[in-house]
Amino acid sequence: MRLYNTRTLKIEEFKPLVEGEVSMYVCGPTVYNHIHIGNARPIIVFDTLRRVFEAEGYKVKYVSNYTDVDDKIINKAHEEHKHEAEITEEYIQAYNDIRHKLNAHDLYRTPRVTETMDEIIKFIDDLIESGHAYEADGDVFFRVNSVDTYGEISHQNIDDLQVGARIEENDKKESPLDFALWKKTDMGIKWNTKWGEGRPGWHTECVVMINKEFGKDLIDIHGGGMDLKFPHHENEVAQCRALHNTTLANYWLHNGMINIDGVKMSKSLGNFTLAKDVISHSSPELVRWVMLSVHYRMELNFSDEVFETAQKELDKVLNPLKQAMVKLELLNEKIGTDYDQDFFRQFLDAMDDDLNTPNAYAVIFETVKKLNQTLRVKEIDSVEVSKYIVTVEKMLDVLGIGYNRITLTDDDRMIFNDWNSAKAEKDFEKADKYRNILIERGIL
Repeated sequence: MRLYNTRTLKIEEFKPLVEGEVSMYVCGPTVYNHIHIGNARPIIVFDTLRRVFEAEGYKVKYVSNYTDVDDKIINKAHEEHKHEAEITEEYIQAYNDIRHKLNAHDLYRTPRVTETMDEIIKFIDDLIESGHAYEADGDVFFRVNSVDTYGEISHQNIDDLQVGARIEENDKKESPLDFALWKKTDMGIKWNTKWGEGRPGWHTECVVMINKEFGKDLIDIHGGGMDLKFPHHENEVAQCRALHNTTLANYWLHNGMINIDGVKMSKSLGNFTLAKDVISHSSPELVRWVMLSVHYRMELNFSDEVFETAQKELDKVLNPLKQAMVKLELLNEKIGTDYDQDFFRQFLDAMDDDLNTPNAYAVIFETVKKLNQTLRVKEIDSVEVSKYIVTVEKMLDVLGIGYNRITLTDDDRMIFNDWNSAKAEKDFEKADKYRNILIERGIL
């Protein structure tokens, strides 16, 4: 496995901290609303990465959090006259519904900020004690200039950041780059500390949850969208450098953003699309196929044309599978367990190359081509047909694209016989009737 490491700007060979195991953390949603389609991309990308690791024999411990403490949550609860927990529970369930519809595997753990508060408060206190943070009128800030390596994730020069930063009037921070670890608040959910009542800053939460869930301050992979590279991930590493002198993760992976009809998706532009709306208009299998059709680090364009093209591509894969299964059923032959190891190895080699899904798709199409060739002969070799069916299925499973095998009932078989008889007798009206029935049943 080779992965592009954002921290080093290089494609590196993956070497796990523990042989045969992968520890992976991906930043989860702030649960105050339904997620947009951009939030669904990391769900699919990192679920696929996990599947590749598992196909290569690794045991994967994949953790992703819920940020259930935030100003947006507090404001929404205030507007709707609800408790924050009611808001967060509603949208956690909505988020999980999207994950399940997208055929993403269940996670090892899904910690919540509200469940990690004692550890967060202690972590902030340790930063103050070490001199890397300071309290100012109930707020706590991290001293960015106390970490020499600041900028190692986003590759921004700290002097350039200083020049570009805006210094607010009467700002309590020592430096405009210093970021909040704890925020004093008199509204909404809050916790009492030695600094006063408040809630944690976003950048501290993930660091603490990683330390707690994995029991260590260094994991294999930390992932998320490109928009999290700065400041969120930069600030996570800064805190871990300060207390533990580690990079928090050996490999930092970031997926690209989504454009809508060639324009960057943005609430302000009004081209904001919810994941649930996309899934309601397109099958989850098609959404995954689209999401993985370009390399995960590249920008992805959503448009009607993109979905139409993707549907044609997916049909070129699924329809031959369906045809092959029906032929084996009509011959009363079973699908075995053997698969073409050469094709599957080529597929995995592409996926092992920093999730090169376009090359992996090419291998799928080549395998389907071989499957089609086995179906064109007069007397098909059921063993060969079975082998290519299983091979394509294994590839689709790594991509997380679900597919149900076809089993014919006695009634289905009878209609097939009637259809073939009608065609032989050139009774096209009856043939069309039987064919439409088979199409309605999803068999043709």
